[in-house]
Amino acid sequence: MNNNNNKVCVDLIVPSIEERYNVFIPVNKKTIEIIFLLNKAINDMTDGNFPMLDSLSLINANDGTVYDTGSTFLENNILNGAKLILL
Repeated sequence: MNNNNNKVCVDLIVPSIEERYNVFIPVNKKTIEIIFLLNKAINDMTDGNFPMLDSLSLINANDGTVYDTGSTFLENNILNGAKLILL
């Protein structure tokens, strides 16, 4: 059963390429998996201007919290409308 209740819409800020994206993220995936998928998608969309990196983090834009990559979005309490920075 895959519906919008299993996803959150977040505002993703990518400072290195000066872009912002609204993305739907499944809440039950590990944050490390989401970072990899976001990295790949942005790499594809920018024709490689955003390189594939192993050391990216997701950070709460409001309070600077660096999210635990071993936890899911749900466990990290990432909610609809969250502003996240991909660094």
